[in-house]
Amino acid sequence: MITGDGQADRVVPPTGFTARLTLFSAAAMAFLAVFAMALSLATDRLADRWGDELARASTLRISAPQGQMAAQTEAALRVLETTPGIASARALSDEEQRALLEPWFGPDLPVDRLPIPRLIEIIEDGEGFDAEGLRLRLAAEAPGAVLDDHTRWRKPLIKAASRLRLLGWLSLLLIGGTMAAMITLAANAALAANAQVIQVLRLVGAQDSYIAQAFVRRFTLRGLIGAGVGTVLGCLATLILPSTDVAGGFLTGLGFQGWHWLWPLLIPILGAGVAFAATAMAARTTLRGMT
Repeated sequence: MITGDGQADRVVPPTGFTARLTLFSAAAMAFLAVFAMALSLATDRLADRWGDELARASTLRISAPQGQMAAQTEAALRVLETTPGIASARALSDEEQRALLEPWFGPDLPVDRLPIPRLIEIIEDGEGFDAEGLRLRLAAEAPGAVLDDHTRWRKPLIKAASRLRLLGWLSLLLIGGTMAAMITLAANAALAANAQVIQVLRLVGAQDSYIAQAFVRRFTLRGLIGAGVGTVLGCLATLILPSTDVAGGFLTGLGFQGWHWLWPLLIPILGAGVAFAATAMAARTTLRGMT
């Protein structure tokens, strides 16, 4: 497969439509495979980052009449300080709550004169806390307190991430299938175009396995070269994508990070494997039909 047979290689035309089709389809499919792989890996990173952040933090919202707000806030903080699994808890200041509401209501929102609930930020420790038990204690000590442990945010995120990851791997399978179909068409065209040469080789005693090996080798090398070029171009394209945004932008950080850059190295190998399997099957089928 590596050194080849000069006599057998003459059976396969080195240039022409089939060569260009094989190289182009392998390069294009490898280019798309890089982005499908990058999307799957980025989805995992994004879900892990958001899931960890939401899992470590919870929010307590206190809705009470203005005269009871301070008392219920103090009562809730006392309950939180004595709750196992909570590392820290603090009430957000008016400035912090104004900053949270500013994107929706503007910078001049009079927080101190509006009946806005008081927010308490809860940071969990490694073990976490018993949410149901905490709700029961808060109901007795601070009736206006509502605990949000972000469960309703984590579950849809994990579900969406798993579906995006599944779509990414399905895309890779479809890309491989499309590449196999294109190479099969190219191999069939090359075999049909060289039907007379194949008949002559058979007359002089060449076995079908010998003829098929020549086509398989040539098209496998074309698939490897094309997939390699497409992978390099795809990796270069991912370098110009926006980097990871510390603010958590969804469409940022879609490239490869760290050891994940090793994954694209598999694409040329897989492309060569697809070309090998597709050409071998096409050669066996076509040669049997020529008998």
